[in-house]
Amino acid sequence: MDYGKYKYQQAKRASEAKKKQVKFEIKEVKMRPKTDEHDFQFKMKHARRFLEEGNKVKLTIMFRGRENAHPDQGLMQLNKATEVLKDIGQIESQPSKMGRFMTMMIGPLKK
Repeated sequence: MDYGKYKYQQAKRASEAKKKQVKFEIKEVKMRPKTDEHDFQFKMKHARRFLEEGNKVKLTIMFRGRENAHPDQGLMQLNKATEVLKDIGQIESQPSKMGRFMTMMIGPLKK
């Protein structure tokens, strides 16, 4: 068998596999525990758009100073976001707090 032909067919198979590959990005939406209702809705509109485009969304709550003593407020924000986005997205990782940040991943629903 011709080695050049073999390499050509191998490259074709690799490019076909690459075409069928699902590509997505991780988009991040940052908030604070005391983010007001209008700002929260504005950020959820962005998160909804990201999910509709097929990207994953990383919701981040940033704590400063005394806010670190009240992680329950950040958890409430994330739960509220989950309720708003439940029709279009699903939780991929539960909320977790690392240092000053509480994060959670939401991915688009499988169709």
